[in-house]
Amino acid sequence: MTDSLFIGLSDEDVPQSLVLKRANRHGLIAGATGTGKTVTLQGLAEGFSRAGVPVFLSDVKGDLAGMARAGSEAAGWTGKRALELKIADYDYEAMPVVFWDLFGEQGHPIRTTISEMGPLLLARLMGLNDTQEGVLSIAFKYADDNGLLLLDLKDLQAMLAWCADNAGELSAQYGNVTKASVGSIQRQLLTLESQGGAAFFGEPALDISDFIALDDKGRGRVNILAADKLMQSPRLYATFLLWLLAELFETLPEVGDPDKPRLVFFFDEAHLLFDEAPDALLDKVEQVVRLIRSKGVGVYFVTQNPIDIPEKVAGQLGNRVQHALRAFTPRDARAIKSASETFRPNPRLDVARVITELKVGEALVSTLMPDGAPSPVERTRIAPPRSRVGPITPGERMDVINASPYAGTYEELVDRESAHELLLLKREERGAQAEAEKQAALQAKLDAQAAKEQARVEAQRQREAARLEAARARAAARPTATQKAVEAAARSAASSLGRQVAGSLGKSLVRGILGSLFK
Repeated sequence: MTDSLFIGLSDEDVPQSLVLKRANRHGLIAGATGTGKTVTLQGLAEGFSRAGVPVFLSDVKGDLAGMARAGSEAAGWTGKRALELKIADYDYEAMPVVFWDLFGEQGHPIRTTISEMGPLLLARLMGLNDTQEGVLSIAFKYADDNGLLLLDLKDLQAMLAWCADNAGELSAQYGNVTKASVGSIQRQLLTLESQGGAAFFGEPALDISDFIALDDKGRGRVNILAADKLMQSPRLYATFLLWLLAELFETLPEVGDPDKPRLVFFFDEAHLLFDEAPDALLDKVEQVVRLIRSKGVGVYFVTQNPIDIPEKVAGQLGNRVQHALRAFTPRDARAIKSASETFRPNPRLDVARVITELKVGEALVSTLMPDGAPSPVERTRIAPPRSRVGPITPGERMDVINASPYAGTYEELVDRESAHELLLLKREERGAQAEAEKQAALQAKLDAQAAKEQARVEAQRQREAARLEAARARAAARPTATQKAVEAAARSAASSLGRQVAGSLGKSLVRGILGSLFK
């Protein structure tokens, strides 16, 4: 087994190679448009594949798809360049390509779930501010705490609607949740859905081990993402690749420093990853790039301008291939100066000058040597690919897709019970409970009114009974009419008799006195 990949010959015919044991120290392929970056990427990917290292790369223009077919003399320059570089075993060869596509149109669908993407990357994908990202994190936390699977966009939409309806309850437990913030996130979700983002979320989710496989000849599979349509949504493109990188980091076990990488990841149009990225995301990228090499993964950023890569990430890129840069603008001049200062000096080369003079197919190359030290920079003629340089026809693409070992694995979408269904059921249960509570409250009100009316009637009845009882008592205490008549007659007789007796006595007394007086 070879222990290095041939990159090309220096201007002094010294072979320039990439040591496989140091290939997981990451790298950079940079240069202006049309200077040969794609050919360099294709040649390196072929070399890794032949060495038994699986590769992932994105095809943003459609011209890397040609790796699925062997090259030919029709290309003209490849055979001539092979002779010029004295490549003795050069022969045209097709690579074991597997096509992937987020939209499932030009390759096997690639999906992940909302939960696996996580709130940080989703916030980046939707361009949320800090407050909105906080609300999104609360939604994820609530889902985790309550066993609610967030698999696709409709699950997230249902979760956000639930948060809006229960903002007060969630705010008391998790932190401030406002309907305004939830509404903003929901609008961004609609935008994401209109850009085709819904196709990316769901099941079956990608099994990352399918990227790390060999063909029957022991060559690493070349996984090519059809990204020409995806590039119309740059944020989705960058977020997807960052998610994939993070997924590799979280899934793969530690292997230290293997003799060759387990996987090499080429990140084309790498500037999209860092454009307008918040500090938290940049820290995440830096952390993943720094630690993922211990998982046996090499990451190679491909971009037009080396200053597109933040310094704390660029400082970890030990293997560098710098194609020509043009000093048309002050930014270009800064890029040239920056690029020239990152190489290990070579006394024979004025790097800043040579960068502007490189021809198509030439590059400045510096790689890590077996002892880990960077090699002195060399002006290098890049080796030609062995597969076809350029696109393939739709028919050829379909032949490759149908012959893939993953044909039929990811094509059919599975929609199992998740947050959307569970929250809908919970909403219905709450609705039924609310209706039952409403009916119970109404019945209680009616019962209270009936009890109040019954109490009023009973009180009135008791008052009437008391009144009647009092009347009967008064009636019992008063004499009857007969008794009154007898008593009246008795009183009348007694009065008459009294008067008679009194008159007789009076007369006798008068006579006696008078008689006594008159005698």
